[in-house]
Amino acid sequence: MTPALPPAARRLIATARTARFRAERAAAGRVGGGRIGAGRFGGGAQSLLTPVHLSIRDSRTLNVAVAALPEEQVGRAQLVVSRGHRRFRIPLAFEQHAHGGLLLAGTATLRDPGEGVWRLTVVTADSGGRVRRRGIGIDGDTDLPPTPTVRHAPDPRTGTLIRVVRCRSGRAVLQVTRSRPRAELVRFVPGGDGIVVHGRLVRAGSSRRWRAKAVRRRDGVTVPVGAVWEGADFSFRLPLGEMAGASPGQWVWDFHVTGDTGNAADTDGPSLPLGRWLSDVRDPSAAYPTPFRVFALPGGSLVRAHAHFTPSGAFAVTCWDITDQTS
Repeated sequence: MTPALPPAARRLIATARTARFRAERAAAGRVGGGRIGAGRFGGGAQSLLTPVHLSIRDSRTLNVAVAALPEEQVGRAQLVVSRGHRRFRIPLAFEQHAHGGLLLAGTATLRDPGEGVWRLTVVTADSGGRVRRRGIGIDGDTDLPPTPTVRHAPDPRTGTLIRVVRCRSGRAVLQVTRSRPRAELVRFVPGGDGIVVHGRLVRAGSSRRWRAKAVRRRDGVTVPVGAVWEGADFSFRLPLGEMAGASPGQWVWDFHVTGDTGNAADTDGPSLPLGRWLSDVRDPSAAYPTPFRVFALPGGSLVRAHAHFTPSGAFAVTCWDITDQTS
């Protein structure tokens, strides 16, 4: 089994990653000449084009549209996404711009391009074969009005986050960041006698043994959860009886998936909070409202429980034994 890294080692790795991203952004952002605007040709092969549209959906689908210059006769065009010696090409189709002129537009699915900073270059060729290579420039981030979804969301399958990032030169690049280990809730199913939870581990490694537990938010009291595992997928029935019987009253419980370290003296490894993390929903508590329910447990007790998401996406359950109140 792979032992958990100490906090100091994890901080060192995070610092090295930040420094590497900064260096790659500086290298990818190099540009010559000025930005190409409407009505002038601009200077240099490395001048920046201002995009009509540039976005990424769920860290998987890249959408781009740039306007060709009025005096430029484009025979073919493509977007080159590159990092070092790796590159892939996205053909750009010709469309009519709403404001007149030619629009170069393309869409592509990004399939795990690899962590790092990727350079965007629009390559055009005219009828005479003259090739021009230009980056895409974006302005600084502006305050956008709040929307139900976030601007950049991770891939719901792998957790990889791809963002459009502005370099100091103004050039737009793609920054790809791998997900840290996560416990992702797939769904929870209420029934007459309890709630069954289904989830999966993301980038958590298969060499470690994992177990689930309920943790009372007030004081950290834990209740073991008997999870059934199928590879990275798991499911368990909420131990509502044990949770409600831990002490009188109504309390909030969170859930964690913990990996064993393999050390008999220390069985607690990395603890992953369970929640809906790989989503573009800004406020899961508002997007997925859930009712309070009463469950008749096999032992005959009645428990009032509320399974819900917090605004951050964590999965939580409020429960209370109401057997005495209904007798």
